[in-house]
Amino acid sequence: MPETFTKGMARNIYFGGSVFFILIFLALTFHTEKQFPERTNEAQMTEAVVRGKLVWEQNNCVGCHTILGEGAYFAPELGNVYERRGGDQDFHSFLRAWMSAQPLGVPGRRAMPQFHLSDRQVDDLAEFLKWTSKINNYNWPPNREG
Repeated sequence: MPETFTKGMARNIYFGGSVFFILIFLALTFHTEKQFPERTNEAQMTEAVVRGKLVWEQNNCVGCHTILGEGAYFAPELGNVYERRGGDQDFHSFLRAWMSAQPLGVPGRRAMPQFHLSDRQVDDLAEFLKWTSKINNYNWPPNREG
C-alpha cells in the first residue's frame, strides 16, 4: 500500500461508501414499507374510524392531547385510553358521558372544552381511539395512565 493518500483513493472511498450507504438506506426503506400494513392495523380501518379521525382533526384534539406520542403534552395520552376506560364493554358509553360532562369545573384542574359533538361523532371518535389502541406501538405509552 502506498504511503500517500491520493485523490483517486479518496474518490473511491467516497463513491464506494456512498453506494454502500445508499443500498443500506434502500434496504431499510423496503423493510419499513413492508411492515406498515401489519403494524398499523390497516385491515381494521372502517368508515367510522376515518370519520373519527376527522372529528379528531376538526376539533384539534392533538392541540392538547398526545396520541402515540405525537401532539401536545397539556392533556393525557390517548393511545391507550380505549383499554384504560372499559374496552369493548364500556368505552362508548364512557366516552359519551365524559364528552357530555365537559367542562368538569374541578378547582385546580385544567378544563376540557365542551365541543357539542353529536352521538355519531362521539361514536366515530370512539372507533378511532379503539383502532388506534390496536396499533402495534411497542408498549407506548410507558405507563398505563399515559
